Amino acid sequence: MEFCPKCGMRLVLSRKAANKNVLVCPKCDYRKTINKEELTPQKVVNRSTQEQIAVIGEEEAKINTMPTVKIECPKCSHNEAYWWMVQTRGADESPTQFFRCTKCSYTWREMA
Repeated sequence: MEFCPKCGMRLVLSRKAANKNVLVCPKCDYRKTINKEELTPQKVVNRSTQEQIAVIGEEEAKINTMPTVKIECPKCSHNEAYWWMVQTRGADESPTQFFRCTKCSYTWREMA
């Protein structure tokens, strides 16, 4: 991604230029010819699903300062769990409430 040195807008690839790779500013019409190598992504980072959704880390799980609630664990039927809320979806939707059993550490969620 490149920006116009004149006005700061993001440069877009021109579709009108035949056999040329030209980045054009949509605001001030600044043009920059580029090589084919510059069009390809420089760095691609692949993350596993587990890395993308970090609910709570192992270190944080060891800290027992989280609030608790009386709720039955679906795994071991214990009746107490830690809870916290995370905005996992859009800002216009309600947050997701997570629970972690105080006995077996099983973690589950409920949509609020």
